[in-house]
Amino acid sequence: MIFSRGGFWQKLLAAIALLGIGLAPAVAAGPASVEPAEITARPISEFHIGRPDKQFGPLEFVGGLEMTSSTRDFGALSALRFLKPGSDFIGVADTGFWFFGTLVHDADKRPSGIQNFRMQQMVDAAGQPIDEKWAVDAEGLAVQDGIATVGFERDHRIAEFKIDPDDMKAPFRQLDFLIPAWELRRNRGFETVTRAHPYGQHAGGLVVVSEKSLDKAGNIFAAIIEGPHKGVFTVKRNGDFDITDGAFLPDGDLLLLERSFSMAGGVKMRLRRIYGESVEKGAVADGPVLLEADMGYQIDNMEALDVWTRDDGALIVSMMSDDNHSILQRNLYLEFILHED
Repeated sequence: MIFSRGGFWQKLLAAIALLGIGLAPAVAAGPASVEPAEITARPISEFHIGRPDKQFGPLEFVGGLEMTSSTRDFGALSALRFLKPGSDFIGVADTGFWFFGTLVHDADKRPSGIQNFRMQQMVDAAGQPIDEKWAVDAEGLAVQDGIATVGFERDHRIAEFKIDPDDMKAPFRQLDFLIPAWELRRNRGFETVTRAHPYGQHAGGLVVVSEKSLDKAGNIFAAIIEGPHKGVFTVKRNGDFDITDGAFLPDGDLLLLERSFSMAGGVKMRLRRIYGESVEKGAVADGPVLLEADMGYQIDNMEALDVWTRDDGALIVSMMSDDNHSILQRNLYLEFILHED
């Protein structure tokens, strides 16, 4: 079910879900185990509902999926990174779960299904599942060399884990996120954890961006926490949109996924391209909007983003939504080609 474009009560319930008060998932008992989940994926062939448009500014819609599962823990998908371009992936849910799976494409390179999907609850140092949401509100994710770096809000931290799809253990270390902890709002912390271009000014260092932790000028706190130019910067807040994820493009620019919600207009999503040279200590980073969509399009609470290169050289932007375990929201996967010309 998608959000109704009208209806006070549906919008009110949607607002409650977006505030993080969705239906509670099931909690595993005893040691955490890998939980396979059968995913039913309905193809989405039109991004603009009822219209065959494929081109949206520099973005060309490839296709999408609406995903459902009978597994109660499925949902609340907050961040996604591909371990193999456009195929095997890892992600985190803000209910404190890891998820893994394989995206399948058809002969025309459109997404057609999800295979081998499984979930595992995050655990403490003793290997026991962590049941308190405030302790495992995972929102951002970066991967490199077998290490998953996760951003958590509420209990604000950046933690690193060794990737083992069959047995994810507790983090082996936490990183200094540089931003003063008192500047981070309780439910508006680190939504973006991403690595800069390996040959750019930050030499592949980690960059983190908060959802809506604002400085005195109303800009969004962010930081370069690894690399030769570590330091705090901000992202210009543009309108009433908050940041939900980000990924660096091959040219060094930072692509940010943003979300807005109002009782009058419902949910909106936006992609903004932040100039790479403005991602620097003490700077206010900014850049143009590439795409904006409202509920007339196939969107929901868009929270996850990744960028990868297809085997034919096309630069692909993938997005996933977080349904907050609400019956009024959907788990979506969307895929676009970003035309650099």
